Amino acid sequence: LGIKPEDIDCPIGVFGLPEFGTGFVRQMLIETKPKTFTDLIQISGLSHGTDVWLGNAQELIKNGTCTISEVIGTRDSIMITLMYKGLPAKTAFKIMEDVRKGKGLKEEYEQVMRENNVPEWYIESCKKIKYMFPKAHAAAYVYSALRIGWFKVYYPEAFYTAYFTVRADDFDAEIMCKGPDVVRRNMEDIKRKGNEKTAKDTNIYTILEITLEMYARGIKFAPIDLYKSDALRFQITPQGIRPPLNALQGLGTAAAQSIADARMNGEFISLDDLRMRAKVSKTVVEILQKHGCLDGLPESNQISIFSY
Repeated sequence: LGIKPEDIDCPIGVFGLPEFGTGFVRQMLIETKPKTFTDLIQISGLSHGTDVWLGNAQELIKNGTCTISEVIGTRDSIMITLMYKGLPAKTAFKIMEDVRKGKGLKEEYEQVMRENNVPEWYIESCKKIKYMFPKAHAAAYVYSALRIGWFKVYYPEAFYTAYFTVRADDFDAEIMCKGPDVVRRNMEDIKRKGNEKTAKDTNIYTILEITLEMYARGIKFAPIDLYKSDALRFQITPQGIRPPLNALQGLGTAAAQSIADARMNGEFISLDDLRMRAKVSKTVVEILQKHGCLDGLPESNQISIFSY
């Protein structure tokens, strides 16, 4: 990405990538250091399973017992691994089915696994698992993440524009368009809330992380413009990424679309004209004023005779 870990307070650049951008999976990536597509499939499987990573594979990797490539990551890998060890295909399948459903291992299965030199750590890992993710699903998720990651590296403006458009409901232009220092301050404010932070705080924090990364890569936001901004979509412009009208908190989708429809019939000549033609409330107009979108627009259509 052409940035340093301290620029975004994270040693890896996976913000915004589906399945890999959450704090939980980022920590998994840091600990496991994946090197291949198969390793990423393992991580996807581990992150979707129950009692597969925490208290299980995580400890095995930390202790050096095995690597990310060797741990049990997906349900399919159990059957394949046991078949390679010499177990009959039918037995390997039955073991996989029991383990993936959280039923553990029958004594007879443990015995046949030991007879075929299956490591003790592998047997104990199977007994802890409550649910396992299918490999095909994990592969599909990883493939999608890699495709999006390619755009993030080579077409960053397109990546951030698409991301913000999808997450527009939680985007707050008053915070995120004011530069990296303001973004950092708001991130710290949310951190200080600790367990008291709301679900919305968490969603906003995720977007703040992406925004900070965008600034670190030298990409900026263009000002929201009454005529140039789209109603709902972020746009790539020579001045930077231009947020849509509904990126202003309090200015909803309906109001944004109404303004966009009204401006097609010509520029607004006053605040009164805007309110009347776009059918928006005084509150919406005040939000636009606060963000500098209505600078130079008079209050009324009427001209005072005292100015002559």
